[in-house]
Amino acid sequence: MQERLVDRFGRVHDYLRISVTDRCNLRCLYCMPEEGMEFADADTLLSYDHIVSVVEAAAEMGVTKLRITGGEPLVRPGLDGFIRRLKAIPGIKDIALTTNGILLAKQAEALKAAGLDRVNVSLDTLDPARFHLIARRGELKRVMEGIEAAARCGLSPIKLNCVLLKGINEDEIAKFLKLAYEQPLHVRFIEYMPIGHADDNWRNHYLPLSRVLEEAEREGYRLTKKADVRGNGPSDDWQMDGGTGSFGLIHPVSDHFCKSCNRLRLTADGSVKPCLYWVDELNVKDALEDRRALKHLLLRAMDVKLENHEMAEKLANEALSHVPTDRRMSQIGG
Repeated sequence: MQERLVDRFGRVHDYLRISVTDRCNLRCLYCMPEEGMEFADADTLLSYDHIVSVVEAAAEMGVTKLRITGGEPLVRPGLDGFIRRLKAIPGIKDIALTTNGILLAKQAEALKAAGLDRVNVSLDTLDPARFHLIARRGELKRVMEGIEAAARCGLSPIKLNCVLLKGINEDEIAKFLKLAYEQPLHVRFIEYMPIGHADDNWRNHYLPLSRVLEEAEREGYRLTKKADVRGNGPSDDWQMDGGTGSFGLIHPVSDHFCKSCNRLRLTADGSVKPCLYWVDELNVKDALEDRRALKHLLLRAMDVKLENHEMAEKLANEALSHVPTDRRMSQIGG
């Protein structure tokens, strides 16, 4: 019988998130510092050939769903050809992409033709000036053009990832709800996570997502739970009665979803991370030429994966049972 990716707590892992680069054309304030970020040398990153080898091993162990992340994945050349290769791997049924959207308009059609199924676009504000405040560079107009291009070529459903930041964009919750009501989009509100840092900036700008439901009630929306939003994530999804789209809440701090975790992460520089929050990583580079060794490493990831993260405890200044990662989100793969 083929070995499956099941951890010590009975969680079945069928989902792999693959970072193809730690580089990004934005500098979002919750993801990385504006200046001084050190990026991995190109020759230290996994080649597409090597990533395909890892995915082939994972697929033989039950992984069926992939998400391509970064950094910003669209800054790495040849992504459409890479996706075409992933799509041809037996057992892989679904490939998604998370992007900031800046380069999406030019690449959407080629990505769809290569086999990409759907896309998540990071969008934390609908205001051009505030976009520059949060992202520190780039233009909101290009992101919106990317979303339109994705819709035209059938990358569906389109999900918009909005990280809520207290005192910065919480006043736009109603605008995003209106967007989800009027258009066939799925807006996902995400809590600000202390990945690679848990400083005063995080504490000062963290906002629990109960605020979204309060705003929806204030705006007069009638909500019903929605269970059929296509995807692999832990979103708590809602439909607004009479609306075209929907919205979801991803609240890893205020209400973690670890008991249903089904994912592993592969970093651009070649490490498997069992959990986004904790420091544990397993380097795959020495196992790349040996399928059995790769599978053994993936099974080891199951053995070291902890039952849950402790972001809420960190927010409350309580002692943690393990060591958090010091890598930024862009270095891990969001």
